[in-house]
Amino acid sequence: MRTREIVVGRQIVVVLEHGEDFYTGLAEACAKEGIQSGYIPSFVGGFRTARLVGDCKPLENPDAPLWKDVEVEHLEALGGGTLAWDTEKDQLAPHIHVAAGIKDASADGRVSHLLGATVQFICEIPVVEAIGTEAGPAMTRSRDPQLFGGEVPILGFGTPS
Repeated sequence: MRTREIVVGRQIVVVLEHGEDFYTGLAEACAKEGIQSGYIPSFVGGFRTARLVGDCKPLENPDAPLWKDVEVEHLEALGGGTLAWDTEKDQLAPHIHVAAGIKDASADGRVSHLLGATVQFICEIPVVEAIGTEAGPAMTRSRDPQLFGGEVPILGFGTPS
């Protein structure tokens, strides 16, 4: 277990509109505001389409990371996550999970890691900034070589050593 106190900075609200790509819009808003790390306590919105981590077959190794995805359409979503800076790619690396109901399936639900989505109507995202230092962002995301051969991005604090 690891912990680190963070200093909370600004709070902004990002409104993504009909047809916008979720991750592109979020990254553009954070770049515009100069936010490199923080968290999304929760967000609400509709998705025309979304790609979620999942598979329709039994998993060969349930302990291993799953990189397959399923696409679902016409969702009402509630989600949240963390925003960290990928020091290798020099870009924002969000980690977002959603719980979503499929509108035309009696709101049957899906809960998973969000890989991508297109907004339907609107998506409202409060973002809380975590202030870093001159040495770098408060939260970073890098791959741990000890965990499944470096396949899994892990949240870290400050500049990785």
